[in-house]
Amino acid sequence: MKQFKILAIAFASLFFSSCLDKTPSNAIIDDEAIQTINDAEQVMNGVYAAFKSGALYSGYLTHCPDIQADFVHAVEGFRNVYGRFWTWDFNSTDSEVAAVYNALYTVIGRCNYLLDNLPKVEENIKTEAEFAKIDLFKGEAHFARALAYSELVKLYCKAYTEEIADVEDLGMVISTSYYNKATPKRATLRETYNQIINDLKVAEGNIQTDYYASTYFTVAAIHGLRARIALYMQDWDTAIEYSTKVIENSNYTLASANSNASSSQTTLDYMWTDDMSYEIMWRVGFTTTSYGGALGTVFLNYDYMSYTPDYIPSAWIANDAFEYNDARYQSYFRSVRTGYPHGLTAVILWKYPGNPSFANLGILGVNQPKVFRTAEQYLIRAEAYSAKANPEYTKAAADITTLRKARYTNYPGSAAVNANNWLDVIEQERVRELYMEGFRLNDLKRWGKGFERKAQTSTVAPGNRLKIEANNPLFVWPIPQHEIEAPGSQIVGNESNK
Repeated sequence: MKQFKILAIAFASLFFSSCLDKTPSNAIIDDEAIQTINDAEQVMNGVYAAFKSGALYSGYLTHCPDIQADFVHAVEGFRNVYGRFWTWDFNSTDSEVAAVYNALYTVIGRCNYLLDNLPKVEENIKTEAEFAKIDLFKGEAHFARALAYSELVKLYCKAYTEEIADVEDLGMVISTSYYNKATPKRATLRETYNQIINDLKVAEGNIQTDYYASTYFTVAAIHGLRARIALYMQDWDTAIEYSTKVIENSNYTLASANSNASSSQTTLDYMWTDDMSYEIMWRVGFTTTSYGGALGTVFLNYDYMSYTPDYIPSAWIANDAFEYNDARYQSYFRSVRTGYPHGLTAVILWKYPGNPSFANLGILGVNQPKVFRTAEQYLIRAEAYSAKANPEYTKAAADITTLRKARYTNYPGSAAVNANNWLDVIEQERVRELYMEGFRLNDLKRWGKGFERKAQTSTVAPGNRLKIEANNPLFVWPIPQHEIEAPGSQIVGNESNK
């Protein structure tokens, strides 16, 4: 009982402390907190549980960047959920800005706590099986920390270029120990990305798990994150190397519009309703008694009688982005008459319809976030083939063709990719494949693109006519104000903090 209470105190401090874990060390009884394999496993389960936060993949981290971009329009009468992101007038004190930052550093803090304490556990174990578990926990903690930092740099940092890689205070605060805390200060972008890469190297050497739709970190997820990071760093050869590892991994295959999961669903449909597919490399492990946010709510807001979505797809998505035989359109969208007094009939997002096992219990709009899918790896590799110094457009076209053959009910021929159109082709395919999965804002940022919204019927002005230039400071989220003002902090804000 004493051991249970000590661990409970530890988890309370890890969860409720500020993002950089400033809780006094005496909140945890250091010499008793983690002593056994079971203790370490309990802490590792806490790391996985941290990813269930509604501030992360089942909520703000997924929703806000795409709502901020050019993907949706707010409907007249909406609840103003994420309204300040949609109108580009949020700031360093907005709750979502702080919640995402805090939740990601909570993951980092829990990883650091585990890694700091694992040597104590190793002193008390004897069997090969126990040592193998320790190695696994090390790998999982390093991967989770890398993943958290990868999301932080995506939102709170400028797009990586060699010209700014070594400029001070453009990266994140790097924390690698729960106990030995340095003065909070932002690193350079290169240092931050190197931290991610080094963590992934440790993870790759310690994790052997590799099966589809896993709720535990997999070899494929490690390779997938490494490819994603290489893409962000414009390291095209490494992006190709690691995306190829995923694509050639026989444990995974693309969900198809031309194969059936049941008499009424294709494997593509089934992936989005039931969160199961050979394509999924890692998903957040929700259960009906332990889950985070409801991704579908702001797009459906169903009350068993009608739909009153806060946001509907922008017309250029709903009407123009997909070809007639692209089955993603049928999987992602529905046309309904909304329940608003103005009676708007519109295309609504159906990508997060709610997993039936949850919906049957009255839990609506909840799907397990699918953080890594093989489809993204085809897009990463196609972009890297096209962007590298000696482009290989034929190989890029082959990757786009492979993806389309899985997604179209009928896709004869092959994609055309060349020096003049490659970025347009990649952008259009990323829009179709990754719509409302949280990638769009960062894609626009790293490509140096702005956007302009066009007014739509029964949507909210003036946001529905917003024009954003590529150099707008809010492409980089502000550092939460409480972090800058914390005692002893040397954290410098972004241009968007001013």
